[in-house]
Amino acid sequence: MKIAIASDHAGFELKEAIKPFLSNFEIVDFGAHSNDSMNYPDTGFAAAEAVSSGECERGILICGSGIGMSIVANKVPKIRAALCQTKEFAELSRLHNDANILVLSGRFISKYLAKEIIDVWLSTKFEGNRHQKRIDIISQKEKK
Repeated sequence: MKIAIASDHAGFELKEAIKPFLSNFEIVDFGAHSNDSMNYPDTGFAAAEAVSSGECERGILICGSGIGMSIVANKVPKIRAALCQTKEFAELSRLHNDANILVLSGRFISKYLAKEIIDVWLSTKFEGNRHQKRIDIISQKEKK
C-alpha cells in the first residue's frame, strides 16, 4: 500500500516519529521537512490530491490540532478525512465511513497512541452494506 503523509511544523515531530512505524508501506512524504513555520494547506492539499487521484491509496495528515488538516483534506473530491484521537474513532472511521485519510493531532496525542491509532486504522476494513449508501450520498453531493 502506498501512503501519502504530510504535516505542518506543529506535526513535523510526530510525522517523523511515525514514519519508521510505516516501514512496511511505500510512503510519499509531502512535507513539512522541518519544524520551521509553514502553511498546512500547502502540504495537506498535495497529500489529499495524491489520494484523490489514486497515486496513493491512503493518507495520514498531521497538524497541531488536526482540525486544519481535516478541513483542507475534506475540500478535495473523493476524500473522507477523519480526525481521530482514539483507537475507537480510527476503527469507526474505517468501518462506517471508509475514511481514506487519517488526521492526527501533533500537539494532543502521544507518539505511542498515534502508532496504536494508525495500526487500527490501517488494519480495519470498511464494513460496507448500509454504510455504503451513506458514502454514495456523499459522493453524489460532491459532484454538484
